[in-house]
Amino acid sequence: MDVRCVCVLLVLLVSADAQESTAPPAGLEVIHNELQQLRNITQEQAVELTALRSRLDAAEQQLKAQREAPKVAFAVSLGSDGLVSTKNSHKKLIYKDVLTNIGNAYSPETGVFKAPVRGVYYIRYTATAPTEGLMSAVLYKNGEIQLTVHEPPAGPGSDTASNGAALLLEQGDELYMQLWPNSHLWDNASHHSTFSGFLLYTM
Repeated sequence: MDVRCVCVLLVLLVSADAQESTAPPAGLEVIHNELQQLRNITQEQAVELTALRSRLDAAEQQLKAQREAPKVAFAVSLGSDGLVSTKNSHKKLIYKDVLTNIGNAYSPETGVFKAPVRGVYYIRYTATAPTEGLMSAVLYKNGEIQLTVHEPPAGPGSDTASNGAALLLEQGDELYMQLWPNSHLWDNASHHSTFSGFLLYTM
């Protein structure tokens, strides 16, 4: 064998040894793949955690808004032993017997409920009167009719009527009740003729 052949063999042997020394063992490649999978999973969990934090922050803001929202509820009665009547003109009803007035939005001096915040309120009223005469009770908002009960004369006896609705009120809107001309209502300590409402939610 000549010198050139020996040199070629040596070069081939050295190259084979170098390739074997640089190639990673099979076990390390498996570990590398598993680490990459863990990195991907961690990134996905980080995205999910960020989304969960955002939803939690939104829920906390809603709870905070609910806690800070004013509490408003009132229930009042005419509170008179006998008739409240009018002849040829309208008459504002002043409900003096206060059963509930959380938030003090109702005034027993003026008979006016004044909305403290913009929101949806549920308002209801009842009216009782002898049936010998006309019974009427009308809910106004800022001078405009919202709800009405009306019963014509029907002979001896008495009758009760009611009405109610959810109303969107702006801050400062005023609600009050009126009798129409030539009509009457009746009340006593048992609270037959009432006016009430409460805040459902702010807007």
